[in-house]
Amino acid sequence: MVTPGEKHASDPLRASVFRGTVACMQQTATENTPGTPLIEQIRSRIISGELAPGELIPETALAEEFNVSRTPVREAFKVLQMEGLVHIRPRVGTFVHEPSRREIVEMFQIKESLEGLAASLMARRGDIPELEALQRNVEDSDAAASAGDSARYAELVGEFHWTLVRGADNSKLTETYSWLMNQLAYERLVSSTVADPKRLTESDREHHKVLEAIRQKDPFGAEMAMRDHVHASSRAALHRTFGNTDTTDTAHTADTEEQQ
Repeated sequence: MVTPGEKHASDPLRASVFRGTVACMQQTATENTPGTPLIEQIRSRIISGELAPGELIPETALAEEFNVSRTPVREAFKVLQMEGLVHIRPRVGTFVHEPSRREIVEMFQIKESLEGLAASLMARRGDIPELEALQRNVEDSDAAASAGDSARYAELVGEFHWTLVRGADNSKLTETYSWLMNQLAYERLVSSTVADPKRLTESDREHHKVLEAIRQKDPFGAEMAMRDHVHASSRAALHRTFGNTDTTDTAHTADTEEQQ
C-alpha cells in the first residue's frame, strides 16, 4: 500500500503545495489567522509535509495528544478548511487538501499578477529601505549561484519575493499574497527547480532585471520583468512535474488534461 507521503515523493510540485518553510510566510500566517496551539500545530504539520496532501488527519489521535475532547479538534479543522488547508468530508473524515492541476495553474497565475503589481508599486516609491534589502539579496544570490549552492539560493528567492511585497506597502496586497503563499509552498517548489543549474542561473539573471527596473523607477518595466520571472519559474516547475510548460492554460484546459 502506498502511503500519502510516498505517493507525492516523486511529484515535487504537488508535494510542495502546503509544505512551505518560508519564514516570512509562516510569520504572516500566524499573525493574520486565528490560532491556538492546536490549530497552529496542525497547520505546521501540513505546511511542513508531516501531514501529506490527501492524507486523512487522525481526529481521535489529535484529541488524545492535546488532551482535549474531539470538539476543539473539529473546530480547528473548520478554521483550517477556511484557510484552504484541509477538506472536511462529512461522516468520512478530514483530509489535507490535495490541489488539482487546475488549482495549481490558477495559483501560479495569481502569483504572477500579485508579484508584478508589487514590483510596480515598489518602483514608484523610490529610495526605500526595501530597495537596499533587495540589492543585498541579489548580491547574496549572486554568491550562492556562483558557488552552485542551490539550497541557499532557494532561501534567498523566498526572501527576494517577500521583500518586493513588503516594498509595495499595500496591506491588502500583503494579505492576499499571504493567503496564496499559505497554499503554494514556495521554498520547497523553488528548491525543486533551482536544483537545475541552468534554471538557477536564469533565475538569478531575472532577479537582476527586476532590481534594475525598480532602481530606475520604472513601474511598467518592473512589473513586466517580475511577471516574466514568475512565469518562467512556473513553466520550469510545471515541466518538472507534469512534462507540460504551458501555464497560460485556462481552467477548462487544465481540467481536460487531468481527465486524460
